[in-house]
Amino acid sequence: MTLPEQSPELASPAASSVNVDPNETRKGVVAALLAYLLWGFLPILFRLLDQVGAVLIVAERTMWSLVLLFGVVLLTGGMAEVRNVLTDWRRMRVIALSAVLLVGNWLLYVWAVETGQLLEASFGYFINPLVNVAIGMILLGERQNRLQTMAIAIACIAIAIQAVGLGNVPYIALGLALSFGFYGFIRKTAQAGPATGLFAETLVVAPLALGYVMFDLVTNGPGAHADPGLLLLLVLTGPATAVPLLLFAYGVRRLRLTTIGMFQYLAPSIQFMVAIYLFGEQLNGLRLLSFALIWLSLIVFSYDSFRMHRARA
Repeated sequence: MTLPEQSPELASPAASSVNVDPNETRKGVVAALLAYLLWGFLPILFRLLDQVGAVLIVAERTMWSLVLLFGVVLLTGGMAEVRNVLTDWRRMRVIALSAVLLVGNWLLYVWAVETGQLLEASFGYFINPLVNVAIGMILLGERQNRLQTMAIAIACIAIAIQAVGLGNVPYIALGLALSFGFYGFIRKTAQAGPATGLFAETLVVAPLALGYVMFDLVTNGPGAHADPGLLLLLVLTGPATAVPLLLFAYGVRRLRLTTIGMFQYLAPSIQFMVAIYLFGEQLNGLRLLSFALIWLSLIVFSYDSFRMHRARA
């Protein structure tokens, strides 16, 4: 696979850690935290729609996201930037690739929730930070200090234990981690603003989504569209999709990939608890141990970040 060309501000590995505006960093932190909180509780919405089917849910969330994003871009005066992106073939190739990764991630995740495999999905998002770390180190030249390396090592042990607890190769987890890891990398290197880039991504896949919705209406009848409650939930998939993605895109352009990677423990931790306490999925001792180690890893990394912040201050 040919990797997208880096934008000028990302060309230097040191650019992500030197001469960074503290205010922009703080904004990135807040945006990332809000995004992962929203993602953590998102499975509840999909579980309420489990009778609809994963493909139709993804098609509907694509269409309703497009409606919301069009309004956002219009209100923020971003239509000129949208036209620039849509007429730039190099940028559109990057956008198309990120759109494919994003929709693939959506499909796999919704299907996992519907089939009672949220624990494995949360496992995938525990792996995801390590994927971000690997991408940051290999492709962007980012390096870790001793405490950061210790945090990553603890997380690796936790993930290995989680795999043993699952009792099989976690294909869902690996698919989610890899698809969203590379999506994050492409969104960091793509020369497009958060709303503009996400609108362009959604616009690329919207014809396929609309085609599937029409096909479902013709072959299966009104279905969920005839139920006011289900229709409202389908409409809500738009903001439930677009808002955290906008926050993520905003945050990822202001933070190192390794920092974003460690924040991503928050969403799977929430999903882990939702799977156990709301959905009734089984928890064994190995999974509980891995959960504890993941949080230990986050504590070590957070302590190091706080220590470095105080030293700079």
